[in-house]
Formats: sequence, C-alpha cells, structure tokens
Amino acid sequence: MQYLWVGIDAGKTHHHAVVIDTDATRLLSRRVLNDEAVLKTLIDDVLDIADGGEVVWAVDLNSGGAALLTAMLAASQQTLMYIPGRIVHHAAGGYRGDAKTDAKDAAIIADQARMRRDLQPMRVDDEIAVELGILTSRRTDLMRDRTRSLNRLRALLSTYFPALERALDLSNVKGALILLTGYQTPGAIRTTGAAKLEVWLRKRKAYNANGLAALATEAALAQTILVPGEAMAAQVVSSMATDVLDLGRRVADLDRTIEAVFKRHATSEILESMPGIGPLLGAELVAATGGDVSVFGTADRFAAVAGLAPAPRDSGRISGNLRRPRRYDRRLLRVAYLSAQLSVRSCSESRAYYERKRAEGKRHTQAVLALARRRSNVLWAMLRDGTPYRPGSSASAGGCGTPAAA
Repeated sequence: MQYLWVGIDAGKTHHHAVVIDTDATRLLSRRVLNDEAVLKTLIDDVLDIADGGEVVWAVDLNSGGAALLTAMLAASQQTLMYIPGRIVHHAAGGYRGDAKTDAKDAAIIADQARMRRDLQPMRVDDEIAVELGILTSRRTDLMRDRTRSLNRLRALLSTYFPALERALDLSNVKGALILLTGYQTPGAIRTTGAAKLEVWLRKRKAYNANGLAALATEAALAQTILVPGEAMAAQVVSSMATDVLDLGRRVADLDRTIEAVFKRHATSEILESMPGIGPLLGAELVAATGGDVSVFGTADRFAAVAGLAPAPRDSGRISGNLRRPRRYDRRLLRVAYLSAQLSVRSCSESRAYYERKRAEGKRHTQAVLALARRRSNVLWAMLRDGTPYRPGSSASAGGCGTPAAA
C-alpha cells in the first residue's frame, strides 16, 4: 500500500501544499487559494495520486485561516496532524539551504509528519466548544479595551484633579464612573454640594451614593487651583467614563450569553460541580480543550500542557533541577490557577492543602500552583469518567486538590 504525506503551509488567503512519498520525493507542490472549490480540487488530486493508499495531512495552524481546510478534511474523513509553527521553524535548521519559502515550509511539514511518531491527530471541536471559543475570545478583547480605557481615564484625571483620582476606585466601583459622567472638576462638585450630588447619584442608581458624594466633595474642597486645560480634559473624562460604562454593560451581556451557551455543553454540570469553577472559567476550559480531554492521553499530559507540571533541566551530575515549562497553554493555566485560588475560599480541603504548602515555606503563587496541579488530576478523572465531583468519595479524593495521601 502506498503512503503519502501532505504538508500544508497555511495562510489567511493562500495555502501551499506539498505531497511526498515514503522516500520524501515530491509528487506535488501547489499554491492554492483558501476557497472551498479550490481546496476540494486539491483534496481530489491528492487522493488520485494516492490511488487508494494511506494519506496523512499535516498543517501548521489549528485555527484561523486553516479552519476551512480542517473542516473539509474532517468531512472527507482524512487523517490530519497538527505541527506547531515553532517546530517547523526549529526543524528548518536541519534542512539544506537558508532560503525560506512557503513551498519549503510545506515540504518540511510533510517530512516531519513522515518521520515523527509523537504527533497527535487533529480533531474538529464540537459546535458548542467552538462557540465558547469565539465568545470567550471576544470577552477577553472587551476586558482589555476596558482596562486600557480605565488606565487612560486615570492618567488624564490625575493631570488636573489628582485628589479625586486617588479617592475613587474606578476599576471596581460603577458609581465612581457614573459620577464622572456628570461631574469632573473641583469647581463643579463644590458648587453642587454633597447633598445635591448624593441625590443626583441616587437617581442614576449609583451604589453607596452617600459615600461617593462625600468622597468627591472632600476631594473638591482640597483643590482650589484651576489647572490649565481643565475644561477640555473634563469633557474628555466624561466621554471616557461613558465609554467604560458601556464596555461594562457589553461584558455583562456577553457573560450572560456565555453562561447560556456553556449550560448547553455536556460537561457543564461536571465542571461546575468542581469547587472554584463557575460558568465563565468552565467556558474557557471547554474552549481550550475543545470539550474533550481524551486528546491529551493522560492526566500528566493534561497537566503538562496546562503548565502545571515542572520540566526537568538536568545535565551531567546535576539532577532534580526542575523549572517552570516554557511552552504551555496559557488559557488552561489561567483556568487552573484562578479556580484553585477561588477554591481556597470555598473548599475546606483546598484551604487545608494551601495552608500546608504555605507552612512548608512556599509563596502564595507556589502554593496555589501546587493546589492546581492536584486538582488537575481530579478534573481529568471527572471528565474522563463523566462523573461530577462528590465530596468525600474516593473517586473525588482531592476534588478540591487534596488527596488524603498527598
């Protein structure tokens, strides 16, 4: 039986495909448009060359511009491997010549797929996992926009009214932003007075209107100097505060959508049964894993991909030298770390394990990471077996990250 390997150097508008046989002889090299009809022709031509033989496809992207190709290969029941771009980059040093072209990269991808035995087949994520990936990515963008806008607002406010900037918690108190939409200068706040300002805030449903009005009035009384450019800066601050409030509303709406979509996933009840994991962190976990942890093979591999398993750095007589891994999925690490940190507050077993690690001399971050590593084993078992967390059961021992023998 003939075996062929197809390397795809994927791009946004075009891909380059190279087909090789068992001797690494090129049988086809073609630049193709990222279009269904063109890609269908490529797949048909490769299958014709194979003439009933085994074909293994390999690509250096697992999302983005390669999504259409991945879906078409899955529909055609073709075997598809994923080779990260960094592997292709490092492997290129072992091939002749310094030139870099799409055709050469595609040939390297095909040859690596031919020689390596440690590559995992790509699988098409389920529909809900894909939706959650889109939604959580959008939420990340909105949160970054909000943080950036808040930082700029603080910077501008501190140039002409530093006392108010110090007094208000703009990141966490919505009422502080509401205040800035109407009152941004010391003179305006002094003229209005604390009583009228409190009434104005209450009408706009600002929490702790009395306290906010008192803080703003105290800050205004502490500054009587008119800073040049104050009037224009105040207009911009008002506009920026409105924008931040709007971003907050959009994030809240998106959170409700994410929760509704997450509830439809088959693993939602299992994930939410784990202390420290709610709809948002659960949605990020589903998005990062595609809704199926079996692709990782083992619990240890799952922990390694999440950046929770230390990597050895031994050489010669030096052994036992462990370091944080350099390459890992930051989404999985974020979910693991935040959920472990939250579980310390809500789970007695997690709290006990965390305090034990702290007593051993570990810093807060180290103790939380150790807890997250324990929890990853339990989470893996829960998803593998399809069983929710049950406090006190042997199957869920350490569901908060604290096996009795740990």
